Amino acid sequence: MAPSTRASDPGIPGPAAQIQVRGARLHNLRDVDVDLPRDALVAVTGVSGSGKSSLAFGTVHGEAQRRYLDSVAPFARRLIHAAVDPQVRDVRGLPPTVALEQGRGGGMSSRSTVGTVTTAGSTLRMLWSRCGTYPDGVDPMDSDHFSTNTAVGACPGCGGLGVRHVPTEASMVPDPSLSIAEGAVAAWPGAWLGKNYRDIVATLGHDVDLPWRDLPRETRDWILFTDEQPVVTVVPTRDPERIQRPYQGTFSSASRYVLRTLAETRSATQRHRALRSVETRPCEVCGGRRLRPDALAVTWAGLAVDEASATAVSDLRALMRSRLGQLPGEGGTASTEAERVLLEDLVGRLGLMADLGLGHLALGRPVSTVSSGELQRLRLATALRSGLFGVVYVLDEPSAGLHPQDTERLLALLRELVSAGNTVLVVEHDMAVVQRCDWVVDVGPGAGAGGGRVLWSGPLPGLRTVAGSVTADYLDRPVHVEEVRAAGGPRPGSGRLSLTGLSRHTVRGVDLDLPLGALTVVTGISGSGKTSLLDAVHDVVGAELARVEDEAAPEGDDEEEAPEGAATGRVEGSGDGIPTRVVRITQRPIGRSPRSTLATYTGLWDHVRRLYAATDEARERGFGAGRFSFNTAAGRCPTCQGEGSVSVELLFLPGTWSTCPDCGGDRFGPQTLQVRWPAPDGRLLTVADLLRLTVSEALVVLADLPPARRALAALEALGLGYLALGQPATELSGGEAQRIKLATELQKERRAPTLYVMDEPTSGLHPADVHRLLAQLHALVDAGHTVVLAEHDPAAVATADHVVELGPGAGDEGGRVIGAGEPARS
Repeated sequence: MAPSTRASDPGIPGPAAQIQVRGARLHNLRDVDVDLPRDALVAVTGVSGSGKSSLAFGTVHGEAQRRYLDSVAPFARRLIHAAVDPQVRDVRGLPPTVALEQGRGGGMSSRSTVGTVTTAGSTLRMLWSRCGTYPDGVDPMDSDHFSTNTAVGACPGCGGLGVRHVPTEASMVPDPSLSIAEGAVAAWPGAWLGKNYRDIVATLGHDVDLPWRDLPRETRDWILFTDEQPVVTVVPTRDPERIQRPYQGTFSSASRYVLRTLAETRSATQRHRALRSVETRPCEVCGGRRLRPDALAVTWAGLAVDEASATAVSDLRALMRSRLGQLPGEGGTASTEAERVLLEDLVGRLGLMADLGLGHLALGRPVSTVSSGELQRLRLATALRSGLFGVVYVLDEPSAGLHPQDTERLLALLRELVSAGNTVLVVEHDMAVVQRCDWVVDVGPGAGAGGGRVLWSGPLPGLRTVAGSVTADYLDRPVHVEEVRAAGGPRPGSGRLSLTGLSRHTVRGVDLDLPLGALTVVTGISGSGKTSLLDAVHDVVGAELARVEDEAAPEGDDEEEAPEGAATGRVEGSGDGIPTRVVRITQRPIGRSPRSTLATYTGLWDHVRRLYAATDEARERGFGAGRFSFNTAAGRCPTCQGEGSVSVELLFLPGTWSTCPDCGGDRFGPQTLQVRWPAPDGRLLTVADLLRLTVSEALVVLADLPPARRALAALEALGLGYLALGQPATELSGGEAQRIKLATELQKERRAPTLYVMDEPTSGLHPADVHRLLAQLHALVDAGHTVVLAEHDPAAVATADHVVELGPGAGDEGGRVIGAGEPARS
């Protein structure tokens, strides 16, 4: 239980200055009562899965959201409340909230950039519109003319993309030895629609069994490039036992289908497939610069707007500060006054970005290429400029991905928000940040069912005396080397991996010597090139392994020029343990749909489905293993298609999801749920019941199923025991997704030496979970593998065998190795 506090206690605010939460029951929260001070910097901490986010985001922000949405129409309110339910008895003293999460929702698109997220891009375009130098013959233009996302600004040749996707015969028909019936036209879709196009071609009288290369040229061109869309009566040729019903089929050439897919699809899978069927070339009209020629002709300080958008924030700010200092005093012309106002705004915005460790980014950089932590800090920079006061900012680990040097600047800016009359509530694991907060709420003591209680809510010193608090053990000593590895110095390594001339993005011509059979940590300030270096290591080593394996490759293929943005370099290995496999484990989602879950990704669900198919009831009904999958039409709920929830589209508000009214979130059809498996503890469980079990619970229930037990044990060892087997991929954090991928590797039994490359695997982890994760990574090394991490965490650095530091600065000022060797031991 939380310790009792009185308003008269030193440091405890009175009720009027508190947010009072009563009876919070969301997820694993156990009827929690807690008081949070207003106008303060408050940290919510605890081990991963303890219920921190459920309290901060789900309860506090969720209740504020619910109150706001009470103002919408009753019909829409009924639908939204099914998705927004904070499950709390009462919250008093709650101001409006602003949530800054690490997710990529909120209207992000493929065209979203750093400039659009921070709104600095709009001001930049206005500066060029109002204060740019126009060449002779170019009329003044408004700011929309300098945007790649408007019809008046985007290059007419590429629509503002900078590239043109050109379907060619070679790209759409990669193997001309195949016939149309054998799938020669790879650009056409699979399944029924592709068969439909082939049947239409046959109906039109073309030979679909002749190799593609032997068809007449005019026939090949028509099939691939015609704009005609003839409608013909098709008699499909399929299984002779099925009734063949003629239908009216509409033809589409391969190029027409591909270009329409690229223009219209919202499916990442379909888009990726379509891109394989085109040649991507720089636009001939704009040369890849994405804007109309007249907009590109306008300059400010000698730069076109696209050149300014490609300049690092710190450099652009310095240029604008210099120009601001050159402007005459007040009372100048209308043009200079406008320039002053715009520059002051831009310098302020860019300065905040630099203070948040984002000076290496450029305003034109796509949001898809920045990390989750960087994206949250971009939103924070926008919030700091908004001038709001009297609100609660709820932040999800704002220190994620930050070097300790950058964390200090972050804390100073959070203090500015508090000084402006706001409350800042941070879900945080970094003990350096926790120690600087006014108030600490510790949730625990464990994860999942073992957590959900408030162990402490008050000023930091009192947390040190709380028995059972894991956080208290790490407050003053965040690094426990003895929990990670046995005593002893760094491993000498079983060989060396020498990489020369590594180049990718800001990493240019770097030479790197990595010990094999060891754990290496790559560190450096934010933006110094750590991720780019790891990408280069992965790509170059992977290319070399592929070259060695492909003995039949034509001579000179390895000398082919790499595509733009790809890594270059050379690698040589010596000694024992030279890797025969390289694995890059990132924080990208394990799936894009709720139908992708922890159980399906790790493969353990395949074994569970066979378990259910072997029951007497399943055999009597004739159900095979496929029946117990929510990805098959036979097994899943037909209403939600196995997702457990249905999409609700609303006018004037973002769409939302609501629990499926037919299956109640179970995902499966009613007949599938009639089959029950007798668990060892005597319970009769449906497949939906099993999916609701946590990893820790399933480890007991499925103890007699070795393949599933291996996967579950690997997840438990990485601190993921609190996750449910059916946890949708869309609800997992980046750190959780990365650890699930690692667990999938750990469960495999292999002997071949492997190089594992990981980007900040400790992100989002409590220090206790960091130590558990590092212990597993060191166990991989003990088994003969090599691990390379990009990390800031002090425990990762302190327990490494080898440390590489990049720098000295960020962006173009980084990307160089400024130090390498064994870590300092205290």
